[in-house]
Amino acid sequence: MKKAASRIAAAASILVLLSAGALWELAFRAPAIDLRPLPENLISLTAAEGQRLLASADRADHPSLTAAFEPQRRPAFCGVASAVIALNALRSDRTVTQASFFHALPMELRVTFQGMTLDELGELLRQHHVDVEVLHAKDSTLEAFRIKAHENLSRAGDYVLVNYQRSVLGQGEGGHISPLAAYNAETDRFLILDVAAYRYPPVWVSAAELWNAINTVDSTSRQTRGLVVVTSTPMQAGSPPTAPRWRD
Repeated sequence: MKKAASRIAAAASILVLLSAGALWELAFRAPAIDLRPLPENLISLTAAEGQRLLASADRADHPSLTAAFEPQRRPAFCGVASAVIALNALRSDRTVTQASFFHALPMELRVTFQGMTLDELGELLRQHHVDVEVLHAKDSTLEAFRIKAHENLSRAGDYVLVNYQRSVLGQGEGGHISPLAAYNAETDRFLILDVAAYRYPPVWVSAAELWNAINTVDSTSRQTRGLVVVTSTPMQAGSPPTAPRWRD
């Protein structure tokens, strides 16, 4: 009886280790290419209509964001990739990578397995000595969002990262973070540079639909999602970040 119990316990331990190993590999490996069809409400930038919208859009941020663009390297790294793109678009040296973004292993591991909230994104960006404004949807409106994002995209030197619920846009997934790159006033659409490039292209989405996706509750923070505006500080513009002080 004791031998049987020992064997069962040993087998259970092996299963736990195997499951943990599989979870670890899933969280850390680079996502495989898995392109999915877009719902009809979204317009791909690669389509002829998407290119037409770009040609007549306010897109001051588009060249620098495109030059600095890189897809997320881990399944939960949408916030990390978006932050790295914004930081490198602000600085000509482009020294920040998704591997060097964190300066403390505990935070990197937590984001790898759980992703990050809007406020965590803002705090992590501040550690790289940039000016950051975090706005939750509960404190704003569609019209205020449209005006703020449009004004930002009409000038160079600052960037908007949006935290939204994919399922509201018909993409059938959870919370996500990506940069905004342009606004077309004629159609009232924003261009999202989706960092999950292994799955979706950059897409044009109506301001109202995007706002509805932003104005949702994050199950981790229990707060509404929102946007982060990233700007260089005068002293740090063009300079690489120094190692921040972390409180683990």
